[in-house]
Amino acid sequence: MSERLFVLLQHVLPKQKLTHLFGLAARHRGGPMTQWMIRRFITRYGVKMEEALSSDTSAYTTFNDFFTRALKEGARPLADTRLISPVDGAISQYGPIEDGQIFQAKGKSYTATALLAGDAELARTFHHGFFATLYLSPSDYHRVHMPCDGRLLRMSYVPGTLYSVNPVTARGVDSLFARNERVVCLFDSANGPFVLVLVGATIVGSMQTVWHGVVNPPRGGSIRHWDYSDRNITLKKGEEMGRFLLGSTVVMLFPPGPLQFNADWAPGRPVRMGEPMAD
Repeated sequence: MSERLFVLLQHVLPKQKLTHLFGLAARHRGGPMTQWMIRRFITRYGVKMEEALSSDTSAYTTFNDFFTRALKEGARPLADTRLISPVDGAISQYGPIEDGQIFQAKGKSYTATALLAGDAELARTFHHGFFATLYLSPSDYHRVHMPCDGRLLRMSYVPGTLYSVNPVTARGVDSLFARNERVVCLFDSANGPFVLVLVGATIVGSMQTVWHGVVNPPRGGSIRHWDYSDRNITLKKGEEMGRFLLGSTVVMLFPPGPLQFNADWAPGRPVRMGEPMAD
């Protein structure tokens, strides 16, 4: 799909239809066309293929395979801190959750309850706790890893809109991350429960977790829940927990208690998976 055609389709198709169309193209084993898409994407977004486990584009038979490519062993060393960045991307916002409100951008906040699809009881767990929002651009590595050791308790798929989640949209759309389609994952850890939310966006074809596989599609109009409390699904710090197709955002919620974010952090600063997030 050429960039000019894609821009045209953005103006004439609903976002759900556009996402479906792109999802089909991204899964298609298109041979020369797939290779053209991959090479064009690498050039357009400056993808650092030297970090990939396979830098040879012919190794990827679909665009999805390329986009969710693995990194070389040791490409992302893990910091010896309580929390590490779970993704490559850029810091959107981070800090305290004040009276249940999560800061989105200047003049805009949204509630933890809204992010968690109306689960007020779970949201109270993070009242006066902490949050971190990290944005993944199209050029970034798109596997999501664990910020710390955690045992999975439950997961929810929350249908929603498909707004772009880039910084400009975050400044302009109220409650953006609580309105977009998302997958909410609740874990327990040595420092209490925490939530890791995978937030969808325009043309995010799918979100996946390592314990479930593809969560969406299918897309639907109702919330879906999975309870894992009777299973021992435990993931170590730095272990992969999921992945995106195309750019999106991760929002994390942590409970009240002593937590000191990395002093070098600031909104807009790039981050890499494995670097210190907080002690």
